[in-house]
Amino acid sequence: MSIKYTIMDLPGVLLLEPKVFNDSRGFFMETFHQKKYADAGIDHVFVQDNYSHSTRGTLRGLHYQLNHPQGKLVYVITGEIYDVAVDIRRGSPGFGKWVGAYLSEKNRRQVFVPEGFAHGFCVVSETADVLYKTTDLYNPDDEYGVVWSDPSIGIDWPVEVPTVSDKDKQYPGLKEAPEIHLPIYQ
Repeated sequence: MSIKYTIMDLPGVLLLEPKVFNDSRGFFMETFHQKKYADAGIDHVFVQDNYSHSTRGTLRGLHYQLNHPQGKLVYVITGEIYDVAVDIRRGSPGFGKWVGAYLSEKNRRQVFVPEGFAHGFCVVSETADVLYKTTDLYNPDDEYGVVWSDPSIGIDWPVEVPTVSDKDKQYPGLKEAPEIHLPIYQ
């Protein structure tokens, strides 16, 4: 049995809908199955799992690593988020374009964000617990970002006045980012 998925408007970004088995005890689902995900086009090796707990209105992102790029498989355990991927690869036909999807404990959907994309999310429920697998280890010396409110990207965030970290507020817009700080489209 394969996993149901949709290729989003940016090639490489996938919206996945794992099969959920519900009964009177609750539910069961596979959050990752190497062969099924490879059949959907995610043939990456995941090397790190991350967990984030956030309150309503929190916006995290837009983050990426340049020399140790991370593909991310993102899903929500509790609550609901609006998850966003932005193509920041120099020379890409999708450069500066974004896609977003609601992920929640109810819809059980996942998003795969490939390497070369900036990633962020905002919390639309009271709280949210988010898990994501990455294809490379986090390297604090390789942290980059694009400001979440960049008008040249124009993300339609569902939160009017988000809570954003000081670090995330300081990132440049995509057009202001030095070219050497952006990945190259392959």
